[in-house]
Amino acid sequence: MTTSGTPHPTSTAHPPRPPHTALTLAATLLTATVGLYIALVALGNITDFDSNQQFVRHVLAMDTTFKDDDLMWRAITSKGLADAAYVAIIAWETVAALVLVAGTWLWARRDLERARRVSTYGLLMLMLLFGAGFIAIGGEWFAMWQSDDWNGLDAATRVFLLSGMVLLVIHLSAGTATKPEDQPQSQSESPSQSQSQSQSQAQT
Repeated sequence: MTTSGTPHPTSTAHPPRPPHTALTLAATLLTATVGLYIALVALGNITDFDSNQQFVRHVLAMDTTFKDDDLMWRAITSKGLADAAYVAIIAWETVAALVLVAGTWLWARRDLERARRVSTYGLLMLMLLFGAGFIAIGGEWFAMWQSDDWNGLDAATRVFLLSGMVLLVIHLSAGTATKPEDQPQSQSESPSQSQSQSQSQAQT
């Protein structure tokens, strides 16, 4: 025998936003911190162009290293090329800052997947700049470690490690467990599936 019944009405409202967790808050604040830092670095390089311009010129020219003949062939003494590299660094920093600001905004709106993706791009940009650019190329290829006057390895290492730590935190937050009722409807059970189950339960 079958009995008829009215299916439970399904909700058409937007799925609830994921709840705040400690890791989500940490990801938001740490992304904002790194974004603020690199934005101030880029602003300082733009408004005080000459200071770090000299740094880049000296590092590429290798004029304060041990001047080993086996290494000095790597030196770039052209001021034009050095200044072009410096402008490229500033542009890279500026874009990374904008990306991280966008990531912070998405974290604040609790758009977690997009926030995580955008923040990852910004952090990887910084890790490439300070890891591959300053530590590897500047530190080893241009022997910046040999210079007492123009050695930026310590500062580059701090930024590289900070960016890596924040990258770990934002991806740790992806694994935080939430209650089933906190999950969006699309991730658990669609309205059509729920209606079908209600109708089948009404049949005997």
